[in-house]
Amino acid sequence: MTDPGPGHGALPAFPAGAALESPTALQQRGIRLRPCAAGDISFLTSLYRQLRAAELAPLPWPDAQKHAFIDSQFALQHRHYLTHYPNADFLLIECNGEPIGRLYLSRQMPEFLIIDISLAPGWRNSGIGTALIRHAQTLAENAGAGLNLHVEQRNDAARKLYDRLGFIATDTEGFHTGMRWPASTGTQNKQEIQSKQAS
Repeated sequence: MTDPGPGHGALPAFPAGAALESPTALQQRGIRLRPCAAGDISFLTSLYRQLRAAELAPLPWPDAQKHAFIDSQFALQHRHYLTHYPNADFLLIECNGEPIGRLYLSRQMPEFLIIDISLAPGWRNSGIGTALIRHAQTLAENAGAGLNLHVEQRNDAARKLYDRLGFIATDTEGFHTGMRWPASTGTQNKQEIQSKQAS
């Protein structure tokens, strides 16, 4: 068990996972993937705070109350992910040894799932997320699996990225849209992606 901080109780530990090699282009930039460990909870909590900061900004709460609320939400999410995806790859994204994001990927057949991919604000829009998603597509295609993910409906930038990478909207539930990259048309998707990039 890991301790996320006062008031939240002990969190379940990450499963012992194997390292997943990052794409060569990212390795050349010093970016690596490694399994999350208990010592990463502090960074992951801070990352989650950054992801939710804009959402809570309009609320007239003191910072301490916002932090307590977000930390409790992180703890709930952490338990949910580990309960429902016990065999997933829970990976920390590092650049030259410094944590910059997380990639949670389930590779259970017949469908792979990007549970979560998040980068710290200073590392967004630099091609890292795109490279990691393409990497997940390659892994899924090699296994003959489709690749699924969910995106917030209000996140237009992410939705445009997933559209460009060949994902197709499949359903809407609550505030999220489900999207799928079908392995059966992986070659066709690659051709479409290359065409969009060239245009």
